[in-house]
Amino acid sequence: MLTTFFIAVAVSVRLISLAISKRHERALRRIGAEEHGARTSRALAAAHVGYYLAAISESALRESDPTWLTGVGLGLYALSICALFWVIATLGRLWTVKLFIAPDHRLETNWVFRNIKHPNYVLNIVPELVGFAVVLQAWTTLIVGLPLYLVLLIARIRQENRLMRETFPKY
Repeated sequence: MLTTFFIAVAVSVRLISLAISKRHERALRRIGAEEHGARTSRALAAAHVGYYLAAISESALRESDPTWLTGVGLGLYALSICALFWVIATLGRLWTVKLFIAPDHRLETNWVFRNIKHPNYVLNIVPELVGFAVVLQAWTTLIVGLPLYLVLLIARIRQENRLMRETFPKY
């Protein structure tokens, strides 16, 4: 019961964030924003869906009872989702799951963005995936899937760093 409810909430959160991203993407395209790293964006989206499906499948096959680790995973997942919506609120219309540079793009310089180059990845994505797998006790997904996901995420971070340096000399 807890597992089913958790999965429903997690998928709903991701669908809500995707709807926000799509709305922002349409608005950015209307003002002439340029997308970068589209292939990596598609690969990351597929990897995210694949990771969720693998963890859900592994959990269904294992049928484990919740343990104290379930609570740790729930806490980590909850904090990661708080971070996601904080990043969305902070970046506003510039936040998408894709990589866009708008004609009027501004560099976010609050203390979190100054001290953590990629808070969406570091405070949301990685803890979300870890928390999701821990709640579902999907250890194989965590051990195999997370490193594979990180390969794509590192590629995205490199693309984003390069683009930000080209766009914002003070980056």
